[in-house]
Amino acid sequence: MMRQLHVFERPARFVAGTVGEPGDRTFYLQAADGNRVVSVALEKQQVVVLSDRLDQLLEEVVTRTGTALPATGSAAGDNDALEQPVDEEFRVAAMGLAWDGDAGLVVIEAQAPVESSEEAEQTLLEDVEEGPDALRVLLEPGDARAFVERARRLVSAGRPPCPLCGQPLNPAGHVCVRLNGYHRGISLNP
Repeated sequence: MMRQLHVFERPARFVAGTVGEPGDRTFYLQAADGNRVVSVALEKQQVVVLSDRLDQLLEEVVTRTGTALPATGSAAGDNDALEQPVDEEFRVAAMGLAWDGDAGLVVIEAQAPVESSEEAEQTLLEDVEEGPDALRVLLEPGDARAFVERARRLVSAGRPPCPLCGQPLNPAGHVCVRLNGYHRGISLNP
């Protein structure tokens, strides 16, 4: 199938965001530059993994090159909501992360589902005509750090964990596995 590759080089905005209330949120990656906006849906855990790996990549670049990277970029402090309307291009199945040493940019790619994992490996971070749709974003290191900070705030803003099992608490409590399936009603307001 013909691939649709959405490329944003140094976009005005690249963020992780949500739509909905805690416990019923849909997570998105959104790139915006001028009137062009692309949003792709993903799981909360994918946001966690992306932010952790991105942080590790930036630290590795500093270690290997001995170059100090900017602590923050123009996106620092961006707490605004996602650009509306949020039109989902696709749901993310695979992600790739790389460092473009020549340009000094972080490359993030989120890819739509494919038939086989082998097909995903062949097209991830590659410029090929055939394959799954993808969103590729090239970021300045400071903007990548700002993405990590926002993503971590976003994830931690969800429901608090149960002190016994670690599963998210609903306002009315939840069925706690540590209590052998009994309902645990815990007040979210101490």
